[in-house]
Amino acid sequence: MEGQITKDGKYRYLEVGEGKPMIILHGLMGGLSNFEGVTQHFPPKGYRVLVPELPIYDMPMLKTTVKNFAKFLEEFIEHKKLEEVILLGNSLGGHIGLLHTKMFPEKVKALVITGSSGLYESAMGDGYPKRGDYEFIKKKAEDVFYDPKVATKEIVDEVFATVNDRMKLVKTLAIAKSAIRHNMAKDLPKMDTPTCIIWGKQDNVTPPNVAEEFHELLPDADLFWIDKCGHAPMMEHPNEFNEILDSWLEKRGF
Repeated sequence: MEGQITKDGKYRYLEVGEGKPMIILHGLMGGLSNFEGVTQHFPPKGYRVLVPELPIYDMPMLKTTVKNFAKFLEEFIEHKKLEEVILLGNSLGGHIGLLHTKMFPEKVKALVITGSSGLYESAMGDGYPKRGDYEFIKKKAEDVFYDPKVATKEIVDEVFATVNDRMKLVKTLAIAKSAIRHNMAKDLPKMDTPTCIIWGKQDNVTPPNVAEEFHELLPDADLFWIDKCGHAPMMEHPNEFNEILDSWLEKRGF
């Protein structure tokens, strides 16, 4: 991963480039490296890309909610003195971006969601009954992608370690319950922030009909598909993902 992680008070983040601020929000099991293609592509085009580590396992249990992650994001934006940000979120990160945009619409110039939760939570909340079984966890990780080879040993090892850490597992399930409670179907029609929806046609975690529902409910949204692609388009097809986002930003004047 290019760039160094900056430690700044309670924040840990990657920051690359100068210009228009683009904040990337990772998912529940996703690290900063999932967006390597984005962090390399956009800085030369005049974007200041920031990837904060979300405090998924650091908050007290009662505060481990999507809403508190959205508030953490707002504190980070204020700390960095950013305005008119572009938020880009995958999976839980998309949900945090959506909720932040609802709570602080004046801060967000544009929103990009890919494989986002917020309308439909399946794989996040089904538990890990065989969490000690490495092969079971490997299969779960591979199912996230269209091409199972994208689930490298490093990714599988990380998921295996997380689900076998009792406190992390408890917090993972708490976040899943919070995501279900924060269903945004009633909020989306009131959110007029320009939104780019990029979705994998073979996403098993948040299936294609979820993308269609986001597109239908959000007043100012454009929907784009990537074929032979699962839940994390920016990892499986980084070049195609960047091309779609590039042309959308250009068309919208961002």
